[in-house]
Amino acid sequence: MATSLQAQAQTPPAVKVVYHLSDGIPQASRAINNIRNHLAADPTAKIVVVTHGAGIDFLLDGANNTSGQSFAGAIGDLSAKGVGFLVCNNTLVSRNIDASKVAMEAKVVPSGVAEVARLQAREGYVYLRP
Repeated sequence: MATSLQAQAQTPPAVKVVYHLSDGIPQASRAINNIRNHLAADPTAKIVVVTHGAGIDFLLDGANNTSGQSFAGAIGDLSAKGVGFLVCNNTLVSRNIDASKVAMEAKVVPSGVAEVARLQAREGYVYLRP
């Protein structure tokens, strides 16, 4: 009988993935589908979505996908499954968008690109760009 310590040693760590979004609503629509498929194939994956530039648009109040449906439900569902959403403060400032307009599930970080680099270099995240 394996002890819990042995079982932990035999269990590979969860795959950590950063999805990088900077291209607006069509890219975000693709990313949502990719992330759903990713979690269906690997429910243990740790996923963080980092946004900057036009990539933040789907995380703003009232944002709709390419089919005209609100992103709010998908964001809430994925957040409940452990997906993190990060928004670049530099983008908010340069576009004069108040942080209160960002979805409640999202966290504002100082720089989206710096966050992508940090996650890759310091935390071992794999980079994906849908």
